[in-house]
Amino acid sequence: MLALAYAGLGFAQDAAVMPTKSRSVLDTGSKQHPISLQILAGSQGLGADVRYGVTPKLGLRFGGATSTAVKVNDAIKFSGFDASNTLNAELSNVHLFADYAPFKTNAIRVVAGLGYLFKAGGALEFSPTGSYKYGDLTLTPAEVGQLNIDLSWKGVAPYLGLGLFKSVPKRLFNINLDLGTYFLKAPESTVVGTKLLSENQQMETQLEKNMESYRFLPVIQLNFNFKIK
Repeated sequence: MLALAYAGLGFAQDAAVMPTKSRSVLDTGSKQHPISLQILAGSQGLGADVRYGVTPKLGLRFGGATSTAVKVNDAIKFSGFDASNTLNAELSNVHLFADYAPFKTNAIRVVAGLGYLFKAGGALEFSPTGSYKYGDLTLTPAEVGQLNIDLSWKGVAPYLGLGLFKSVPKRLFNINLDLGTYFLKAPESTVVGTKLLSENQQMETQLEKNMESYRFLPVIQLNFNFKIK
């Protein structure tokens, strides 16, 4: 009887420390596929991403960012044309990125993906400030009219960059950095004038040609990461 009691006690001790299969699988999955929330701030504005770890080296990020409208007075100067001008620019996007860490420390990541820029451009409004000679007539600014120019890079844009520092917090929180660029589509322009400036639609083709080399949108972004799982 005593021998049976000791045997039963030994079996109970072994059973107490043996992990269940479901718990073991759950713990492994949590480590292999971490999920984190990323709050971002930088050149593309403020935003948030959700990151999913596919493997210890590869992760996916889905999110978006938006910037408040930026207003700049007298952003452009023209010789021989006295006018005040106001530039309004804004940027908003959603994106899907893949992070790959090629080195053992995972401190440097290659980042590639796509963004959809649903707001990407600026509006420029010109208002004459001086009087103008038109033949024998002297015209006031109100008689000359206004000129409004819109430029848009709206559309799908590939992204390529580098990430510095680990993308997933080891415990609950960390900070990392993204440096990269979007490759924008060719811009589209709209030129609308009033009164004597109403016949300026032909400027659109030349303006788009002049701006076609502006196809890169640099990204400098600080990320605040909170581990969810």
